This record gives sequence, C-alpha cells and structure tokens, in this order.
Amino acid sequence: MKKTVLSLASAALLLAACSRPESPQEPVRAVKVITVGVDAFSSRHEYAGEVRARLESQLGFRVGGKLLKRQAELGQHVKAGQVLAQLDPQDYQLAANAARAQVTAAATNRDLAAADFKRYQTLKAQNFISGAELERRESALKAAQAQLEQAQAQLAVQGNQTGYAVLSADVSGVVTAVEAEPGQMVAAGAPVVRVAADGARDVVFSVPEDRLASLKLGAPVSIRRWAQGAELPGKVREIAASSDPVTRTFAVKVSIDTKEPPALGTTVSVLPDAGSTAVPVIKLPTSALRQEGQSTAVWLVDKASMTVKSQVIQIATADGNEAVVAAGLQPGMLVVSAGVHVLSPGQKVSFYQPKVVSSPALPAQTRPGFALTPTSAK
Repeated sequence: MKKTVLSLASAALLLAACSRPESPQEPVRAVKVITVGVDAFSSRHEYAGEVRARLESQLGFRVGGKLLKRQAELGQHVKAGQVLAQLDPQDYQLAANAARAQVTAAATNRDLAAADFKRYQTLKAQNFISGAELERRESALKAAQAQLEQAQAQLAVQGNQTGYAVLSADVSGVVTAVEAEPGQMVAAGAPVVRVAADGARDVVFSVPEDRLASLKLGAPVSIRRWAQGAELPGKVREIAASSDPVTRTFAVKVSIDTKEPPALGTTVSVLPDAGSTAVPVIKLPTSALRQEGQSTAVWLVDKASMTVKSQVIQIATADGNEAVVAAGLQPGMLVVSAGVHVLSPGQKVSFYQPKVVSSPALPAQTRPGFALTPTSAK
C-alpha cells in the first residue's frame, strides 16, 4: 500500500514537471489617442524666397593692374561716388606723362609750321614765291595741326586710364560681396565689389513647372517673414522665360509694396493669393503613422474591448507637421497618436492619464513679531 502511494506521488510530480508553465500575461500599455475629425485644408501653395535688391551691380575696374587698396568691406553702406578700391596707378601716370610730352612736341611743330606759312604768305603777296610753294607750307601746317590734335586725344585717353584705376560706387547701397583682395592682379572688367542699390526690394523664389500656370504678372501675393507673423503685400513683377538648367525650376520676382521692406538676405514665405481653396479633410500627426510593408497604417482602438487593430490608410499630402489622409479613416475613430511601434494586433491598452504633481504642504508660518515656543508640561 505504501509503495502504491509513493508511485502515485512520483507520477504526479513527473506530470507536474512535464506540463508547460503558464505564459505571462502581456502588460496593458497606456497609449495616447486622438479622435478622428474633419479639419479644413487650404490648397494654397507656399514658397521660400529671399529678399534681394532690385538693382545689384558687380563693379570692376575698366583697366587691369595690381589691386593696391580696397576700402569697401562686406556689409558696408556706401554712397554714390565713394571710393571702393584702387589699382597701382604708376604705369598709367607714366603713360600720361609721355602723352603730355607728345602734346608739347606737336604744339611746337604746329607753331613752327604756322610761322612758316605766315612768312610764305607775305612772300607770295610780293610775288617772290609761287603758289605751289605756299600750298606746300599750308599742307605742312595742316599736318602739324592734325598731329597736335592726335596727341591731345592720346593724352585724354591716358588721363582716363589713370582715372579708371580708381573704382567708385555708381549708386548708394550696401556691399553684398567682395571678390578681390589687395595685392591681387585684377583683369579689366573682373568683378571686385558687388553693391545692392538702395530703394526697391524684390523677393526671389523658384517655382516648379507644374505650378507655373497659377502665377501671372501683376498677381497679388502675401509675404510673411519667418521671424514675424505679419504679412506684407506684394505683386509678381517678373517670371523667368526659361527654367534653370540644374534645378529645372522657374525664377519668379515679387515686388514688395511697403516703405519698410525686410533686410537684404532675409528668408520669407511667399503665398500666392490665386488658387486658395479650403476643403474638409482628415489630418493626423506624423507620430501616429507607421510603415506596414509597402503601406502606411495606424492603430485603431476598440473602446468596447480596449484592444488595438491595424488599419491601412492612404496619405494624400502633408500640411506642416500633419499628414492629410485620403482614405481609410472615418470621423469618430480612435487612433493611437504615440508609441505606435511597441504595439501588436489585439493588444490590451488603456488611455494614458498624465500624472498630477501635487504641491508639497507649506510649513506653518508665524506672525511677524511672535515666536512659537514649546510649553513644558506641568
């Protein structure tokens, strides 16, 4: 009998050892959810643009030489006629001196020829010479006069060359680029300083080919600064006739209709007024989206069973940090908006409740001028 009891106990122990342990229950995860609703979506396109001067010139010397000084600095405001840079004028000054000496020599020859012609005129009046001899003296005088005029013109050219060694600002404006340094050999016409003229300002931005038809010359646009929310009015002033060979986009210039335009180089947002329509759509934050194979999906919460299931959706476009849903959702559905990558189909969830931090009790305060002293027991 005792052996039978022992054998039954051993068998029970073996069966208990061979049975599988119970799997631990999956924890209930707290998730943030949002209720699907309809929101307004505007099809108004927005472009990033840069504020530039309407007139911006690349200034360079009309002659070549060694850059001796450069007075202009990047960002400096210059006035019309202000000296921006100077070349070494020594060679041009020597050439001007040589031309001046040629003018002196030509003037001397002309004066000598004029004196001869006057003397021969007197001799001809007295019939001491022939008319042909007087004509030769007249021709010599004309040739000397022509040589003088040629030397004077050459002197003027050399004087201009010396003046061209100084680069001055044509208009008042701001130096936006410096492309040469002192000591550098500069070729004639090479850009040295770029100046943005004061006055009108434009916003320049690029538009793809499929949206070019929505912009017309003179069409009103709104310009919004990134640092400030206020919008400025503007009009489309110029549309490029051909696309950029690299980006394949078309450059558009918008004139700013304000007395205080943004500073040069400011980045702004350009919003054309044409084609602005608002349509009802469903939007979701991008944190609610996840990739399921080749499709985009979200987690739906079944409020009755408090479980999640996957739902494939179609994305139409983006609106800032939100995705516009084209299909797959209906208003009123509960969508998990955070922690979507740690969930599995059918998993139990609970609604996330933010913790309320209670403020610690403040210590008792005494009235000014009074102190609490412990009383001794009698």
